[in-house]
Amino acid sequence: MKTSDILEKVKIPRHKLYYLEQKGYVTPKRIPMGDLEAREYSEEDLIKIRLIWKYLQKGFKHKVAYNKAVQEMV
Repeated sequence: MKTSDILEKVKIPRHKLYYLEQKGYVTPKRIPMGDLEAREYSEEDLIKIRLIWKYLQKGFKHKVAYNKAVQEMV
């Protein structure tokens, strides 16, 4: 699943998505495309991003939102 698919399905801003990746909360596969790299997200990534975003919108901090999302996924 491409970045644009995630942005469309979850309605999360691109910078927030990249922040989650920067913090290590999601780790999409990197696919070389010439000088650039495309991100390929799994279904599990999609679910995790949806849950994290849900908790962020409720006012939780990123780490707490991530922990709650992981607990909910178990």
